[in-house]
Amino acid sequence: MNKDSVLALDLEGTLISNAMSQIPRPGLYLFLDKCSKKFNRIVIFTAISEKRFQTIAKLLVEENLTPDWFEDMEYINWKGKFKDLKFIPQSKIEDIIIVDDRVEYILPTQMKNWIYIPEFAAPYPSDDYDLANLWGKLAML
Repeated sequence: MNKDSVLALDLEGTLISNAMSQIPRPGLYLFLDKCSKKFNRIVIFTAISEKRFQTIAKLLVEENLTPDWFEDMEYINWKGKFKDLKFIPQSKIEDIIIVDDRVEYILPTQMKNWIYIPEFAAPYPSDDYDLANLWGKLAML
């Protein structure tokens, strides 16, 4: 990865359960902290509205479940069926990694930019190590 690399993170099913229950995935704080040391730019690329994301992010920061910078994270506005990486301004597609639990949001021509993470879903196991495993993949880039 170069200094211009961008990490695009999904929210629901990836970092937290969903926008309703907002259960943080185990290891969320440590994962985000490590990512902030490796990537100069981290963005949120989610299907929920920016206002809803900001509300959730503020709560996660207040509860010390994420680093403080999480509530000021760059939000990517997008429309359509896919999370097209062209929606991320001032970046080159080849410099972007997107992490998402849902393949149907990934543009077929951008599959090489995608890292899959299993959905964090009920019963929300406390021994979920998927963020730690994901960090292992990201650290090797």
